[in-house]
Parts: sequence; structure tokens; C-alpha cells
Amino acid sequence: MTTVTVRGPSYRMSKNPKLIPSDIRKKAIEAKNNNDELNPSQLYNINWYNNDNSVRAIKLPKSLTGIQANIIVLVGKEFPSGSHKVGPAFFTLIENEIEGKLKAGMSIIGPSTGNFGVGTAYVGKLRGYKAIVVMPDRMSKERYERIKKYKGSLDLTPGSESDVYRVLDRVQNFYLKYPKKYLVLAQFELMPNYRFHRFVTGAAVIEAGKLFGNGRVAAFVSAPGSAGTIAAGDEVKKKYKEAKIAAAEPIQCSTLYNIGLGSHKIEGIGDQMVTLIHNVSNTDLIVAVDDEECVEGLRTVEQSEEKEFLKLRGLFGISSVCNVLASIKVAKKMGLRSKDNVVTIATDGIDRYYSVVDSLKKVNSDQLQKNLEKIFHKQNTDWVLELDHYHLERLYNQKYRDWTPRGYKREYLEEMKSQEFWEKEYGRIEEIDREIEKIAEPLGK
Repeated sequence: MTTVTVRGPSYRMSKNPKLIPSDIRKKAIEAKNNNDELNPSQLYNINWYNNDNSVRAIKLPKSLTGIQANIIVLVGKEFPSGSHKVGPAFFTLIENEIEGKLKAGMSIIGPSTGNFGVGTAYVGKLRGYKAIVVMPDRMSKERYERIKKYKGSLDLTPGSESDVYRVLDRVQNFYLKYPKKYLVLAQFELMPNYRFHRFVTGAAVIEAGKLFGNGRVAAFVSAPGSAGTIAAGDEVKKKYKEAKIAAAEPIQCSTLYNIGLGSHKIEGIGDQMVTLIHNVSNTDLIVAVDDEECVEGLRTVEQSEEKEFLKLRGLFGISSVCNVLASIKVAKKMGLRSKDNVVTIATDGIDRYYSVVDSLKKVNSDQLQKNLEKIFHKQNTDWVLELDHYHLERLYNQKYRDWTPRGYKREYLEEMKSQEFWEKEYGRIEEIDREIEKIAEPLGK
């Protein structure tokens, strides 16, 4: 394994790996093929594409979904560190580097419930920074183990997925007080998360849609945690104005749907807030899904011996199943047909949830078939909310409630109501890329 630190890709290289210089791309592919996970050239594998530059997407069998429309899933587990959340972690780090806010000797802080924290530890290891991940103390043990594997430290706060406010309180009350010592990669509020997913994930969603059906995207579905991924919807709507963007969340914590604030079992989403970087004006639907059905749905996919399902093993986590179930609901709500495409995301794979799935006893094929019908085929349009002016204003008011106590001015939050605000932030990519690409890549011998 080489020990040379590399700068990593620009946004445009992550969007289109063909733009990566051929010698660097070759080293990145070799590192991936050799499972050389901590080779710094792996940073150039932060993209949604296979080694042959085909988009990493699958169309779910209709025997699983039970509907006519195509459900297409972008597969995130092949990103370095095992989740696409490594992308926002890297670009938040690199933007702060080129702006001079992150300097050698500082530590990076990753507030997270899991995958972003893993990504923070990973990019910290490869870029030469100590990483401290602040997260709840009741997440899956695989998350903690992966962070430690990358030499990251854990600062655990009380609670579970629904207690993210305690994570943010810990960051605000301690780490933000020492800006010369710590740099917070604040996924819930910093724009590199929005930029990465709109530019990189948005392009991949559009490319995946081209592969199936009528070649268009009728709807994009994403369950917000930080609400970075759902920014891809802004790019989808730029291409297809008629497309619908749906935000999924647990029924047990239906914050966007009806200000519900309960606890739930879907790690990585449903954080009891309207995150700062969520462009709610471009969200059309809120879809709530039962968390038990997501856990049981994952077991169904993992344990089924059906030939069509075998290729899906390992590709989904619990939130991935949530996205799939929400996509089925959206397709039914929209009355989509066989040529129509709904695109969604598998943020991570089963490797994050063995401790959860292992606690579920193996069931026989008859029970799995019943689960398939009950969980997937019988999804209906209950708990699907179409956002109108009233509900949008409610979401804006929730955002004020969540973020003014954390130092954000109401005037700034008001600006976020305008698409102009988001276009300005998105438009910074070109200048940021120029700064990233100024640095020659010392990839070693």
C-alpha cells in the first residue's frame, strides 16, 4: 500500500470518471480490484460508476416490487468505505482545505449517525487528519467497528437515530469553540453535501433512467438523513420538469409528514429535523414507511432463495429498503406504467447491519413469500403527502425552529425559499474545481 497522500478528484471527475487522468484512474481501479482499501488513490473511486464507466444501477425484479413501473436503484456500497456518504465527507474536507480553513495538525469532526461518520474517518485517514466522529451510542456495532478500523475516534452521545440533536449540541457546545483545533464537517448544514449530490448523484440518477423503460425519470425518491442525497432531485427537475421528488421517512418519526418526533429503527434517516441543506421547495411528496417493514423487508431480500433475488443479496441496508418501499408507494400514487422509471438509492449494504439481521431468526420459504406480499406488494398510497403551500410553509417554520437556535439568521433561512439561492451555491462548483485541479497528483512510484 502506498503511503503518499493525494489530493483526490474534483467534482467533475466524480461526476464523470472518464475525466480522471488515465494513469490515476488505472491506479484507482487497481486499488479497488486488489481490495487495497487504504490506498490513497481510492479517493478517485468516489463516483457512481463501475470500472468500465457504466453507471452502478440495477432494476428491481417486478416479482419483488409487484408493480408495472420500473424501480431503479443506484448502488452505494461500492464507494470507498462502503457508502456514498464518503463523497460529501471528502468534498466538505477538500473545500475547507482550499479555503484555508483546514490546516495540517487540525482534527476533523464528523457529526453523524453512521455512514457520514465512517466516511469522515476514512477520508481523514487517507488525507492525514485525525478524525473524531460524534454519534449516538445506540447505532449498529458495525458502524463503530468501521470507524475504528480507519483509526477514527468516537465521541458517543446518549440515544439513537432520533437523537441527532444531542450530537449537534455536543458539536456546538464543544468543538465549535476551538476553530483552530477542530474543523467540523457539518453534513446537515454545509453546502458541499448539497453540491456533491446535485452534481454527482443527480447526473447518475439521470444516466440510470436512460437505461430502462422510456429513458426518463418520472420520480426520484430519497430518505433524508442530512438531506444531501435528495439534492439530486434538483438536477433531475432541471432535466425533467414534470418529475416528482419524494422524501421518505419512518412513520414512527414522521417529522416532515406531520411534525412527528418518535424513535425508530432505520439508521441514517429520520433525524427529527428539517435539515438546513434540504431544499424543501423542490420536494413534491413526503412518504412515510413503517420501520418494521423495512427491517423485515431486508430479511426477506437477504434470505429469499428466489433466483431473481439472489443478485440483490448484500446490496441493501435498512434505509435502502425504506427507499424501495417509498418508491413503490410513489409509483402507485402517480399511476405509473410499465415504461415509467422511479429512481432511488441504496446508501449502503448489508455489511452495516449483520448484527441487526442476525438477530432475526431464519424463516421458511412460505413465510418469506407471505412477507414479500405483505411488505412489498401490498404497499399502498396511505402516508403519502403532496406538498402544497400550507405544508411548505410548515416545513420552513420547522427549519426556523431547528436552526435559529444554532446561530442561523432568519434572513438567511428566508433566502433558502428561492431557487436562486440554491443555483448560486451550485454554481460555485466550477471555481472550486479549478482550485482542486491546480494541485498535481503525487501518486507515488
